[in-house]
Amino acid sequence: MENYFDKKYELRYFEMDRQGTISPTTILTLLEETAAEHCYDIGHSLYSLEKQGIGWVLVSGAIDMRRYPRYKENIVIRTWLSKYTMVKGYRENIIFDDSGAVIGKAQGIWVFFDIARKKPIPILDEIKAKWGVDREISQEVDVGAIKIINDGAGHQLEYDVRKSDVDSNKHVNNIRYYHWLVDSLPDGITDRYALKRVNAKFYAEAKYGEKIRIYLKHEPRQNAFMHTMRSNLDNRLLAAAHTVLEKRLCRKCAAPGSPGRMRLSSAKAAQAHPQAV
Repeated sequence: MENYFDKKYELRYFEMDRQGTISPTTILTLLEETAAEHCYDIGHSLYSLEKQGIGWVLVSGAIDMRRYPRYKENIVIRTWLSKYTMVKGYRENIIFDDSGAVIGKAQGIWVFFDIARKKPIPILDEIKAKWGVDREISQEVDVGAIKIINDGAGHQLEYDVRKSDVDSNKHVNNIRYYHWLVDSLPDGITDRYALKRVNAKFYAEAKYGEKIRIYLKHEPRQNAFMHTMRSNLDNRLLAAAHTVLEKRLCRKCAAPGSPGRMRLSSAKAAQAHPQAV
């Protein structure tokens, strides 16, 4: 593999959930942080792009976790671009634990955007040249798994869009949508089950002062949920997702180095721990 970027993180106490493992929303945040670092690394930080009135918008993404790491573990997130269209970049991610084992994979489609005109624009040639491309993909994503709920929802939640939810353009960052979708899972479920997969699409932006509603429908046979997010203002579709859960492992089984987990070859394990990230 070539043209990749690695970022190492030591996991902190406030990033843990009630079970003492890193929360799904923290994983999503670290994936966004790694993408931002990759931008900074080539001299096109998100802030410098914003000054030019341009930036990146996440339009869809999927994550598949094999194990959630625990407090004080070190992880490495490897990211690269597997494909470009004129306006889209396909970002791949692999998450390694400290032993070099693969514990998660993620893929996101990002659109290069004119902030004022709210329209996609061609990706700068300099960005594509500096990032390069590697055709390897992190995972196959089933986009057909995402379905819009129009009726029969068994659970509903409402959120007010607060100042802390919006960026400098006064609209909600799509990663925040991910947070709300994950948080919409019932407590009784998340106490006994861990989030295995998330597959989401984003359709429209929410703004400060709006109230949003999340519709939730359980699929018991698949141990999955369908989520649909709409604005209470005009009922417009904001986002939709499909999530799959699995029973939580005991703490001993979930520990680093426990048997039965897929491991990297020694050569790939060494690549996961560069001298500097």
